[in-house]
Amino acid sequence: MRRVMALLAAVRALQPAARGARRPRTRLHATKVEGPSMDQVVQLCRQRGFVFGSSEIYNGFNGFYDYGPLGCELKKNIKDLWWRDFVHGREDVHGLDSSIIASPAVWRASGHVDGFSDPMCDDKETKKRYRADQLFVGDVVDDATGDVVGAVTVLESEDVERDLAKAARKLCKAARRPVAFRSVAECSEAEMARVPPPGAPDRPGGLTPPRAFNLMFETRVGAAADAAAAAYLRPETAQGIFVNFKNVAATARGFGVPGGVAQIGKAFRNEITPRNFVFRSREFEQMEIEYFCSDEGDAWRACHAEWVAACRAWLVDRAGLRAELLGEDVHEDLAHYARACTDITFRFPFGEQELQGIAARGCYDLTQHQEASGKSLEYVDQASGRKYVPQVVEPSIGVDRLFLAAICSAYAVDEVGGAERTLLKFSPLLAPVKAAVLPLSKKDPALLEIARRVHDDLKRRYNVQWDAAGNIGRRYRRQDEIGTPLCITVDFDSIEDGCVTVRDRDSTDQVRVKVEDVAAHVVHVIEGL
Repeated sequence: MRRVMALLAAVRALQPAARGARRPRTRLHATKVEGPSMDQVVQLCRQRGFVFGSSEIYNGFNGFYDYGPLGCELKKNIKDLWWRDFVHGREDVHGLDSSIIASPAVWRASGHVDGFSDPMCDDKETKKRYRADQLFVGDVVDDATGDVVGAVTVLESEDVERDLAKAARKLCKAARRPVAFRSVAECSEAEMARVPPPGAPDRPGGLTPPRAFNLMFETRVGAAADAAAAAYLRPETAQGIFVNFKNVAATARGFGVPGGVAQIGKAFRNEITPRNFVFRSREFEQMEIEYFCSDEGDAWRACHAEWVAACRAWLVDRAGLRAELLGEDVHEDLAHYARACTDITFRFPFGEQELQGIAARGCYDLTQHQEASGKSLEYVDQASGRKYVPQVVEPSIGVDRLFLAAICSAYAVDEVGGAERTLLKFSPLLAPVKAAVLPLSKKDPALLEIARRVHDDLKRRYNVQWDAAGNIGRRYRRQDEIGTPLCITVDFDSIEDGCVTVRDRDSTDQVRVKVEDVAAHVVHVIEGL
């Protein structure tokens, strides 16, 4: 058991800062506000074609999701906006698209082969698998006698202490609220003999001791199936940037330090317990920047602070997240190579969780690859001729997590004309459908000709829907529920005055706009121009 616990301690020391291990931290909490339940979010995503469970006709495949017509549009808009602002919008950041499968030597040098692991334990009876650092156990004390009458275990949640107290009362009506609890990953051999599985306090010792579980998906490259053919699906996009540092520095016009390399791409982690919808899945997309700065002293500090501020501002001002739902975690106990790590958190329906991590990783990654490959990854300062390995600050955010945060932040219920409506108040920049064209009649050729002209003109710029089915109120509600910022109604008056009615999603205000001015009006609303 001591060897297992020592191995787990070594694993935690080797894990990248962005893994989000439970460490002491300074936390600025998001504001607690009323919002949708997770069931409401999942139901809307399923019914409106944002997200489907993977392989549903075969009863699904845990930890994997398919994005429907609206979901893939929202994801594309998130990625396009991020790339436009952080790559095209800056002169000091350049793009890269590295391969999903790289030489296994890359992952050995980065520490992933030996250290990219989570502590895992199993229920001996049901065989259900848990992440040991996401299970919490507390002793149950009889309030009348002061005796320890057992222990209860619960899964990580927004309020672990509350859940433990509830479980304790089920075990013993006179139970005192557990005042001390710890992660199962931290339990000693003697303590594990008393730790029950979640929901089964009558089975102390029902969990296997924690053991390290490597999160990388293994595959084979080539015709052979022996050990030499083993390779891995990348668990993060960052290493592709580090091993291409010299290539980008040599070929990207204007590249210098300070300066960065950005990448958007798929990553894969064999999570022990994928959960909370698309928040934690086994296949996901990342948007990462490795921003290189001087190796001298604390040059990274200002760089790190600037990126924390820039990322938070972008999430509110551009991605449209509600500021009151964002918080901040400043990690105090760091991985051995890290200088700092700040998480921007979001209040999801299941609790406040990491949305984006901004880590100061020092020179660790470039140095590791330089030593393992025998190839220099030093930067040559053009002014002084000095060679050095830069430090790096890494802003990293998951596309899927931002997708979920955008829907949770935008979800709203209000009342229009005495009837309740559900709507998604997306930032117009992220909205999967920018405008809907609604002809009031499907039979009048003159009316339809105007509607088609408006639709086809807008279609050259944006994703626009043609919606001619049902009464106009029902059509408005359909578009509100998928977050369409503008509805453009072509009515019989349009034939006479050459104008259409443009309705705003959030306020439901309507204005008459000349047909030839509709495109400019839509661009103004969507782009803010």
